[in-house]
Amino acid sequence: MAAPETTIQRAGATGNIKATRDDWLKLALETLISDGVERVRVLTLGQQLDVSRSSFYWYFKSRQDLLDQLLDHWRQTNTRFIVERAQRPSATVIRGVMSIFECWVDEKLFDPRLDFAIRAWARRSPTIRRALDEADEERVNAIRDMFMRHGYEEEDAFVRARVLYFMQIGYYSLELNEPMSSRLPHVAAYLRSFTGREPSRQDIEDFSRYVEKTVPRTR
Repeated sequence: MAAPETTIQRAGATGNIKATRDDWLKLALETLISDGVERVRVLTLGQQLDVSRSSFYWYFKSRQDLLDQLLDHWRQTNTRFIVERAQRPSATVIRGVMSIFECWVDEKLFDPRLDFAIRAWARRSPTIRRALDEADEERVNAIRDMFMRHGYEEEDAFVRARVLYFMQIGYYSLELNEPMSSRLPHVAAYLRSFTGREPSRQDIEDFSRYVEKTVPRTR
């Protein structure tokens, strides 16, 4: 059972310094993404938060407990939202794929930096490798099932799902960093390629509005 959300305080020159469970998790997540799992250390994190190591144990049983919670956070964001978008009811397959595209647009739904931090971690840990393989399979299967609901044969649906999903993972791995203004004009062609169907003008307009509402203008 998780420890209560007690606030740890340290008296100092500027008053009480507080560190919550969310502070520990946020810093651990940032460290995992920027420096890798080996740098996620209790002592180092405590120094950065300017609290004692003992405060860590109000919230976590051990470093492994913290790592397990980071992995669960990844599952509950990157994988969950792809599956949810793939399962969303859609009038056409075009709309179904557009729902999945939302994950590639909004990093609150899918954080590519976190995904690749987990992939780097998996190269060092057979346990994380299994978790990653399971997540990739769950994501692809959810997209396959979306295609099948729209009348595609199972093998065709499976291949289309793999192309859609692994193309995007490859896009991230190449660190192309194209601005959204360069990517958006190709959305209709991507939809045709993934589905074999022609998107309507309304489809493209609706997706463009979603992007405009979601993506900061700097991207």
